[in-house]
Amino acid sequence: MNLRPLLALPLVLLLPLSALAGDERLAYTCDNGSRIDISFSADISGRPQATLHFADQAVVLPQVPAASGALYRSGDIRLATKGDDAIFEDGKNNLRRCTRGSVAPVMPQAAAQPAATSSFIDIAGRVSYLARIALPPNAILKIRIQSGQRTLADQRYELNGAQVPIPFSATVDRDLMGKKANATVSARIEAGGKLLFASAKPTPATKNGQPIPVDIVLKPANRGTPR
Repeated sequence: MNLRPLLALPLVLLLPLSALAGDERLAYTCDNGSRIDISFSADISGRPQATLHFADQAVVLPQVPAASGALYRSGDIRLATKGDDAIFEDGKNNLRRCTRGSVAPVMPQAAAQPAATSSFIDIAGRVSYLARIALPPNAILKIRIQSGQRTLADQRYELNGAQVPIPFSATVDRDLMGKKANATVSARIEAGGKLLFASAKPTPATKNGQPIPVDIVLKPANRGTPR
């Protein structure tokens, strides 16, 4: 099955330094003695992004929703900024605490630093329906993950002839859920702008803040499903 999520998070972009020579770079010094030059800009659609400049390449991280400050992410590589401070996760379980300028952040000597815990969780499951009806080739699956009234993620899949059960997955920021809130998933299948199937109600996707398997059984659109 070959599903193509249209709104999935982009892969890390590795660009030669010459391609980003015009960006204004800000120097950040990290607690391990290293230095990262970072520039902030927007892509062609206007979406904010951060570019991490290394010796012979640059890593571009698009901005994603965050509970506070600004968060830039691509895959497992993350950069969180707030004021002059930044936290960089390199995707290999290494975390650097950095500050703007040439002086590294001062870490307390008496207290050991706890291991960094990722604020991201993966929501995954599958969508099906009971009716013995094949989906048309132009069918589209739409997934929405919410916490209360807040939308955490929207996914759109072109099915290209794929039939149920249809798997899906999305990564959301746990910090956006609140301390006691949980996430739910709703799904719908459309074709040519017409609603074919939809969730009768949101399906729980987390329990006590941790993700659980999601199995959504859709109802035909003409049987009381929300439009």
